[in-house]
Amino acid sequence: MDAVRVSALRQSLAGTGWPERAGEFAGALRGSVTRRSATGLLLVGTPQYEPWHLAAHLSDEAAYGGLPGLAPTLLRHTVPPGAPKHLACGLPRLAEARAGATVLLVAPSPADAPLLERLDDARRAGAVLLALDDGDPELSGLAHERLTVPAPEPEPFELVQHLVSSATATAPPRSRLAKLAERLTASPVLRW
Repeated sequence: MDAVRVSALRQSLAGTGWPERAGEFAGALRGSVTRRSATGLLLVGTPQYEPWHLAAHLSDEAAYGGLPGLAPTLLRHTVPPGAPKHLACGLPRLAEARAGATVLLVAPSPADAPLLERLDDARRAGAVLLALDDGDPELSGLAHERLTVPAPEPEPFELVQHLVSSATATAPPRSRLAKLAERLTASPVLRW
């Protein structure tokens, strides 16, 4: 989806809260990979869903925004023989995720137990876990940050991925803590 269509999508969703939520999640993703760029971004889906489209968009945004840490390594559940190098990284790579790594799970349906176990191991080893998911209750205590897209149809899930990827290269939104710090350090306003 090109920038004009993403802009049109943002305008059509104005007032729904989705552009803002996607922007906050993108800010968390960007902040994690820029602060913790030791091993970069690992992108993983479920056995039924590979987020290769989001991987391509994040790679583009990384190049356009000058943020090399945002270019993800796509981790695949099954790597076919002869896959190109950029599509040949399997789930065993997730076991190497430690402090400094950011793992982004994209799951339009619940993640299976073996994947959840691997994600939990990565988190325990120090990786930051972000999830773009369908509201899977198993992720509520596991993900550091998450954006839930509760929809029975895949189209809204794909649209939110476009919102997130396009927002990652822009300036991250200010956090609540940053807003509070700004208010506390600002000069007092005198009212007459």
